[in-house]
Amino acid sequence: ISSTNNINENLNISKKLILKAIKQKSDFIITPENSSLFGLNKKQLLKTATSMNKDIYLRGIKEMAKKYKKWILTCVIIKEKNKIKNRSVLINPKGLIKSYYDKMHMFDVKLSKNEKYFESKTFTAGKSLKIAHLPWGKLGLSICYDLRFPNMFRKLSQKGSKFISIPSAFTETTGKKHWHILLKARAIENFCYIFAPAQYGTHWDKRKTYGHSVIISPEGKILKELKKGAGVITANVDTKISFELRKKIPSLKKN
Repeated sequence: ISSTNNINENLNISKKLILKAIKQKSDFIITPENSSLFGLNKKQLLKTATSMNKDIYLRGIKEMAKKYKKWILTCVIIKEKNKIKNRSVLINPKGLIKSYYDKMHMFDVKLSKNEKYFESKTFTAGKSLKIAHLPWGKLGLSICYDLRFPNMFRKLSQKGSKFISIPSAFTETTGKKHWHILLKARAIENFCYIFAPAQYGTHWDKRKTYGHSVIISPEGKILKELKKGAGVITANVDTKISFELRKKIPSLKKN
């Protein structure tokens, strides 16, 4: 998707695509980082963002999960005690929040004279790793820039994660250079499935994101990719592959 600064607009777009994924018989559906709100202006986000209980976007996604009895992982901007959190929220088929993760690594970079990002000025970073139990195995939670910190993914995998979600809003600049390589590396290093839905296009604030949502196997093979535009990709996964590969090459047992 290509999210805007309008929560209702983002919710309507997300609902349409989630429904499309449901029609494709998806059991677990994931949306990109910043699905509910896109932007880095703290003053604007403080005015717009609310708590999880009051968030319109999250409420709408919870209703869909309950109605269609699906697991959905979505990403929202939340305000708690005047602090802004970049949060990934896992919702179960009853429409209840199973778990959530706050982005730990802030995207503070200077890519060029004209392209700079300082997420730490806007968001309060999370402090702990999160692993959720799905019917098919453990899911390690991460968000976007976390991708560049391999030790985080190793810890998630050593704790038994077979799948890792990386909802993202990778910049067009860094995406062209590093997106696919980093995702494949994390999959191969940890012998886990990587689910990486991503924002795409030029957004309302002129920020450009790379897109290229992908599903990658534990062997580093791209199973499905959405190269352009808004849409849905689906893939069948074999939960035995991670176990078999980790048994053959027990690299996760050593540090």
